[in-house]
Amino acid sequence: MSVLAMCEGQPATVHLQASVADSIRMMLKKGVGAVAVVDGENKVVGVFSERDVMKKLALSGRDPETVPVAELMTSPVLSANEHTPEQEALETMLGHHIRHLPVLDRDGCLLGMLSIRNLLEWRIDGLTQELDSLEQYVSNDGPGG
Repeated sequence: MSVLAMCEGQPATVHLQASVADSIRMMLKKGVGAVAVVDGENKVVGVFSERDVMKKLALSGRDPETVPVAELMTSPVLSANEHTPEQEALETMLGHHIRHLPVLDRDGCLLGMLSIRNLLEWRIDGLTQELDSLEQYVSNDGPGG
């Protein structure tokens, strides 16, 4: 399975000029923990996540309606492409302590947003299949068994 196939639905995006409040509203509307921030050419220039809200805004006393998302987004962006192996994407996310990884085309435009949850579900499915195979192998009563 490709990392792009693991992404769910249309990814949430906001423009670079959006406010933090607009970005939070988009996350709530889409039911996601992060939005990709795109420029005028629709290229991903940042990611704004729940973690950015907590670390950079929550206790700052700043008004989210007036703070540009560009000031608080995470940039530069770590990303994957549709050919990135699942294990590599998982290692990138774990190694950098991030929970969302944009999947970009070769021009830097957003194809999907990969969540750590997507990768953990993939890994659990693989381990479950492996366990089932091992249980089947051990329980088979063949010659000499």
